[in-house]
Amino acid sequence: MPLIQVAEHKLFGGLQRRYEHHSNSLNSVMQFSVYLPPQAAKGKVPVLYWLSGLTCTDENFSVKAGAQRVAAELGLMLVMPDTSPRGELVADDPAYDLGQGAGFYLNATETPWAAHYRMYDYISQELPALVNAHLSANGRQAISGHSMGGHGALVIALREGGFSSVSAFSPICQPSECAWGQKAFAAYLGNDKAQWLQYDAAYLLAKTQTTLPILVDQGDADQFYPAQLRTEALLDANQRSQSGAQIRLQPGYDHSYYFIASFIEEHLRFHARHLAG
Repeated sequence: MPLIQVAEHKLFGGLQRRYEHHSNSLNSVMQFSVYLPPQAAKGKVPVLYWLSGLTCTDENFSVKAGAQRVAAELGLMLVMPDTSPRGELVADDPAYDLGQGAGFYLNATETPWAAHYRMYDYISQELPALVNAHLSANGRQAISGHSMGGHGALVIALREGGFSSVSAFSPICQPSECAWGQKAFAAYLGNDKAQWLQYDAAYLLAKTQTTLPILVDQGDADQFYPAQLRTEALLDANQRSQSGAQIRLQPGYDHSYYFIASFIEEHLRFHARHLAG
């Protein structure tokens, strides 16, 4: 499907853009943001997909994280999708942690969500195909995210091939065992716990000895740690699988974009090393 450009700003020699398109996966119109580094004007560049957290749109990361300066230096395209389908005909819920803005990066199977909420397919298949077809992407890709988006990044990277590396800030590591995840999974997937585990990063990491480079940062002053984020479950899974993930507890940091802005340069350089390999 064609991309419609709806905004553009010059930034660090590159271009910050916003696109709109009809998504077949989600049966709705979607928007996503892109940072094209200056190198993209002369040739194709690798891509980092960023998945945002609950209540966010495609613009939170581009406005708050301060990532474009380093991305311009590294020649790294940043692609930032929305967190769910949206629109009057898309199912929603009054709560912030279900419905629009809370897609949880899965493929819903339950009514009324199944008609639109197929974010797993959108992120893992449809969006990369669009980016590779219409933008100056060289086919090499990595993925990262925050909170609900950290969950999505880890799950998609662990289940799908084709990513050079994955990183996460404050991810929901074991959604099948926390209130956020249990509420969303019951609504979107029903009561089949086997389906829940297919979207549980701790479970997936524990059962697969992966060589995928993984970097996770978690602040120890995060108001959602440990109850909702369950970082220790990911640490245990990493130890049991001997997968070698770097999982770091950062003293004094909370769940905000101040935390992300403090460490985003390290994450971008981590991905750039593996994208170049």
